[in-house]
Amino acid sequence: MPSPFADLIDLLHVLPPGDEGAVAAIRARDRQLTKPPGSLGELEALVEFLGRWQGKPSPTLDNPMVAIFAGNHGVTDQGVSAFPREVTAQMVANFTAGGAAVSQICALHELNLRVFELALELPTGDITQTTAMDDRMCAATIAYGMEAVAGKPDLLAIGEMGIGNTTVAAAIYAALYGGSGADWVGRGTGVDDAGLRRKADAVDRAIALHKDALDDPLAILARLGGREIAAMLGAIIAARQQKIPVIVDGFVATSAAAIAHAANPASIDHCLFGHVSAEHAHARVLDAMGKRPLLDLGMRLGEGSGAALAAVVVKTALHLHKNMATFSSAGVSDKG
Repeated sequence: MPSPFADLIDLLHVLPPGDEGAVAAIRARDRQLTKPPGSLGELEALVEFLGRWQGKPSPTLDNPMVAIFAGNHGVTDQGVSAFPREVTAQMVANFTAGGAAVSQICALHELNLRVFELALELPTGDITQTTAMDDRMCAATIAYGMEAVAGKPDLLAIGEMGIGNTTVAAAIYAALYGGSGADWVGRGTGVDDAGLRRKADAVDRAIALHKDALDDPLAILARLGGREIAAMLGAIIAARQQKIPVIVDGFVATSAAAIAHAANPASIDHCLFGHVSAEHAHARVLDAMGKRPLLDLGMRLGEGSGAALAAVVVKTALHLHKNMATFSSAGVSDKG
């Protein structure tokens, strides 16, 4: 029988390249703006990032989207979270009602917020006792996540909601990079010391249970991950194919990118990492992938909040690039 992941593996390896001609055009305009070359630092690189992965010498942000993927996890039965998993659905309602932090960031800065619920009434399997998903369910969930770009955003910021998902993300990192559960777990939604020990123990038991089946990144995702993580991976894959740059949120969202990176490091070249989380292991993951975060604000909220703030910085960078005067239009002497 063919693997349910066969087509997805192809998409992770047959990748549209970045448009270096677009980058050259952006740099040519940048040299004409009324400022010393390079003086806007990372803001200049962000415009190049947009142009490279949109394939446009004049990038756009007419439809920037923040997508939140929500899923529930059987591992919460192990006492790994300070909150019950009913909070996932309650927070989804809060997102759509405008009461969450990410809702307010998006409203203030005109970012399109979309929330994708993933069978909240049916948690994934408890990874300390069984697989999170079978391969077919995992592949179907990845495919569902690919539909997130159906509205053709010109920038996609991805985030998540799911009580217990910092535990499954830590398990993914342990499987990908080695080490024990204690190396990868953090406080998440605010567990106490006993809760932190339960999280580390849950990760260790999950790795021991599944160790013979963790032979490739997609198998790791199916056995240890969550539906929201699988869907975020799908969104990353589809965005690359459709020339949409991506901003990845924090500790949990990065686990989706880490699966793609493990399959093919080039598959996340179109991804910007919006911030480094206060979850201590997030910086280690970014370092393992050779990625540098845009922001470091000590945040650990999830829900796409750090990615949304990074999108605001990207919007600012593009606004400057498009609307600053040139030396010629302003009558300012260039350095000659």
